[in-house]
Amino acid sequence: MQTIRRKEERGTANFGWLDSRHTFSFGHYHDQRYMGFGPLRVINEDRVAPARGFDTHGHRDMEIISYVISGALLHEDSMGNGSTIRPGDVQRMSAGTGVRHSEYNASSEEEVHFLQIWIEPDAKGIEPGYEQKAFTGAQRTNCLRLVGSRTGRKGSVTIHQDVDLYVGLLDAGTSLSHTFAPERCGWIQVIRGEATVDGAVLAAGDGIALREPRRVQLQAASKTELLLFDMTCQA
Repeated sequence: MQTIRRKEERGTANFGWLDSRHTFSFGHYHDQRYMGFGPLRVINEDRVAPARGFDTHGHRDMEIISYVISGALLHEDSMGNGSTIRPGDVQRMSAGTGVRHSEYNASSEEEVHFLQIWIEPDAKGIEPGYEQKAFTGAQRTNCLRLVGSRTGRKGSVTIHQDVDLYVGLLDAGTSLSHTFAPERCGWIQVIRGEATVDGAVLAAGDGIALREPRRVQLQAASKTELLLFDMTCQA
């Protein structure tokens, strides 16, 4: 069964320096129908103005993944990590017992556009951790490239939950499929372009929940960037 989450239906927050769109309930936006999907708790599409960002703040017991669409994001945290996240990079921060971090636009001239993703871990109170890996355009083009997984297989970042995260950069006309194991669920988030998922047309910003799918067929109507989550159906 499919449920489409259209971009215009998402929650919004605009503070001038930050323009954010919330796929699921977050902050002051609350919709009981959209509290998450499986262990997937947050997909925020954020645009941050030049030289602005999120001051140091805390998290715990959450797997936080940042995926930059354009621009560059500066990250610093209480574990001693400092890095710049650029398009093609996947950053995973395990908040665990508690971590503090800040995120700023690395540019004084251009906005940074990125997705912030929260996944509930399979255990609370783990040791905080950090990982960042780069995936080239060639590695992500016209395929579903595994960039996050429970075991860190195939060079992906490690997610402390039964979730496989794939990224695809699809040229117009590209068609491919993904097969799910029994008792799995899926979420596809279109970042740019337009794609058809088993007959459902999704534009940039749209997402689709897939409950107990078997095999989904994807076709790009234009140059398209998307994320696919293959995960346990248990929160």
